[in-house]
Amino acid sequence: MTRYVLLLFVLITGCDTGNLKVIMDIPMELNEVSGLAYDEERQLFWMINDSGNKPILYGLDEHGSILKTIKIKAKNRDWEDLTMDTIGNVYIGNFGNNDNDSKGLSILKVSKDSIDANLESIKPEKISFSYPEQKKFPPKKSKRHFDCESFFFYRDSLYLFTKSRAPKERGKTNLYRLPTTAGEYKAEYLSTFNTCEDSGCWVTSADINNNGNKMVLLTENNSYIFTDFKNTKFFEGTYKKFDFDYSSQKESVVFKNDSTLYIADEYLGVEGGNLYEFQLK
Repeated sequence: MTRYVLLLFVLITGCDTGNLKVIMDIPMELNEVSGLAYDEERQLFWMINDSGNKPILYGLDEHGSILKTIKIKAKNRDWEDLTMDTIGNVYIGNFGNNDNDSKGLSILKVSKDSIDANLESIKPEKISFSYPEQKKFPPKKSKRHFDCESFFFYRDSLYLFTKSRAPKERGKTNLYRLPTTAGEYKAEYLSTFNTCEDSGCWVTSADINNNGNKMVLLTENNSYIFTDFKNTKFFEGTYKKFDFDYSSQKESVVFKNDSTLYIADEYLGVEGGNLYEFQLK
């Protein structure tokens, strides 16, 4: 049975996604979607797949049609998130690290100029980094805080939010800062936040709004919206948790506007594989 027959069956039987409104059935080429960014200039949703898939940056219109496929000349070791800067450069977070044993963490920068040139393949700039607090690869289980699935661009830097693999601190996320230029760096630790104590609240994506006064952390079960922070002290602001009615493997988030989020999840069986709108109310 094809995915489309399954999807038709789900629609007929009434799949209830609760407070998540489906706005796009993501194509099967992106069944393991792991990163999402919205390009206002081109009116495209940029998306990528997780590790083990082809190193391709996809550009989709609002109907889910793939309008651009750009081969990135770099291995998809573990691509986990996307972000864009104010100029239009696209950044791919090649920093998934489930076992906390990788020494090849990086962010791939795809320049606006190369995208504008309509090239079929692009060699990205490489921002290589490590966590200065990590001394062993892997560290013992209680210190495995060096996985990452989330980042965004803000002002002149990239901000990363780690995903804890420590059994007793599943909801711990550490915030780090990196520059946006190619090179090798030690990520700068800034602060820590805890969502909860189980894997259902791992941070899987993050974004900040255009005004820079509202930040979101995404988990499979909810989103955390931070406001009233000063400069980059995001966790010192106030926050509100918004729960989802629909359980799925949510991987990506981006602000549509100050009151609405775009959220994408992976396709699992007859569920997921969609782009949703979520109202912050």
